[in-house]
Amino acid sequence: MTIQRVTIQEVLAAMSSVELPEVLTEGQCRAARALIDWSRDQLSQACGVDVSVIRDFEHGAAEPDPDIKRKIRYSLEESGAVFIPEEAGRGVGVRLKFSRPGVRAIRRWEGEGGTVGEDDV
Repeated sequence: MTIQRVTIQEVLAAMSSVELPEVLTEGQCRAARALIDWSRDQLSQACGVDVSVIRDFEHGAAEPDPDIKRKIRYSLEESGAVFIPEEAGRGVGVRLKFSRPGVRAIRRWEGEGGTVGEDDV
């Protein structure tokens, strides 16, 4: 089996044709960062968006273009955030894909190094 690696740019290019009604709200961005315990600097490094753009977006001082919001959202989703769309008069939201202990275990496993499939199990 061959594992194909793709860059975030390739994923975003593929996603650009998908029309999302509301890509990401400033409240969802703040909440997702809090849930996965990321600083703005960590999010900036993960998605390649300047910290000041993220800060201004979260404070409601500026509205980034949809491509920047997609980069932010994709990075947050890859780190365990799940975005909940507005439904039946209920507002948008965000939750964790995994429980907090599960997220900690995944981070620990990812930090062990090596490539997938090296185990002799």
